[in-house]
Amino acid sequence: MKIGVVGATGEVGRTMVKVLEDLNVNVTELKLFASKKSKEKKIKFKNNDYIVEQLTEEKMKEKYDYLLFSAGSTVSKKFAPIAADYGNTVIDNSSAFRMKKNIPLIVPEINGMLLKDYKGIIANPNCSTIQMVLALSSLEKEFGISEIFVSTYQAVSGAGNKGIKELLDQENGNNNFNHFPELIHHNVIPVIGPFEDNGFTQEEMKMVNETRKIFNDESIKVYPTAVRVPVLYGHSESITFRLKSNATIESIKNLIIKTENVKYSENLITPLNVAGSDITYVSRLRQMDENTFLVWVVADNVRVGAATNAVRILLKHFELNHRKL
Repeated sequence: MKIGVVGATGEVGRTMVKVLEDLNVNVTELKLFASKKSKEKKIKFKNNDYIVEQLTEEKMKEKYDYLLFSAGSTVSKKFAPIAADYGNTVIDNSSAFRMKKNIPLIVPEINGMLLKDYKGIIANPNCSTIQMVLALSSLEKEFGISEIFVSTYQAVSGAGNKGIKELLDQENGNNNFNHFPELIHHNVIPVIGPFEDNGFTQEEMKMVNETRKIFNDESIKVYPTAVRVPVLYGHSESITFRLKSNATIESIKNLIIKTENVKYSENLITPLNVAGSDITYVSRLRQMDENTFLVWVVADNVRVGAATNAVRILLKHFELNHRKL
């Protein structure tokens, strides 16, 4: 397959290249794109160095089997439609297309069948949404979910290279902050992204709207609080969910155990335990009443929450449509 990665020098873009290698995707030709300031940089793939090219409209008019975008909404809005208009399948990691009615928002383990006979732009959900819906997917399918109360503890890598650099600089004594609204070192910041008119942040409303779209259920009520913590990799989530029918804690545990790419554990799971993993971990399962349960969910946000889900979308699309490629 000929695959292009747009935003290849960013935190997620580099990880996309690594995941393509880790999952042994059959890449026959790899093209890497970034802004003018990043062109000529080298990125290694399968022991070979690849030169990053400057992203241009003409490059997007070429034929690819898949294009993976992780360069932000502004770049995606400009270049992804061009690539799609020229017959390419685009998997976009930004928020630009997630809530567009005719564009599928995909977590392959949940709604991958929407990719059958589809070509064009495919939206990759927000990192905090992906691990939450994965952890709850079997429960939603079996019982239905009426309400989700979630507080996130999100790593600085969710803000890209700049977020990582800011935390590391502060750890080394530089107390300037530019990327986050307050010092993140030795601190917790209960704001991620701009505020909406309703008092929620954009990050929080993504979890509301994307969850409903992925589960195809507008009746689900989601009550989110998104928080940034001084962790490099790995988002954690404290989730309370209320089912539409009664269940036992054993039935909940068994369904989580059977969920694809999700691991249930009786042990303590922290972000340090999951860094570099493609698995979503669920622990601390508790029952409040007949239909209300609590869990602790942790996953590597750059892999599970971005790059790995994008590559899984690619693989699922190929599986469902390979005869037509």
